Amino acid sequence: MKTKGSHNYYVYILTNKNKTVLYTGVTNNLKERLYSHKNPLPFSKAFTTKYKCFFLVYYEHFFEIDVAIKREKQIKGFSRLKKEDLIMNFNSEWAFLNDTI
Repeated sequence: MKTKGSHNYYVYILTNKNKTVLYTGVTNNLKERLYSHKNPLPFSKAFTTKYKCFFLVYYEHFFEIDVAIKREKQIKGFSRLKKEDLIMNFNSEWAFLNDTI
């Protein structure tokens, strides 16, 4: 059994090239998840594939999955404006952070 704090989970927000669409997700491997969003299976009908949301603009780190999932659900419930404020406080330029992960 792993000790508390030995897990890594991330809640993240992706956007499309024009920054008009936002997608919120949760993962235990952010780098791998970003790759899978950018390189979906050919038959994928996923939201991020359909709207080309591949660009990371926000993330939070957690050690417990239940806390991360709770936060993901909270952010998903936010208005667009509240999500934009969250991103602005974390990444004021809305820079694409994929290469920094």
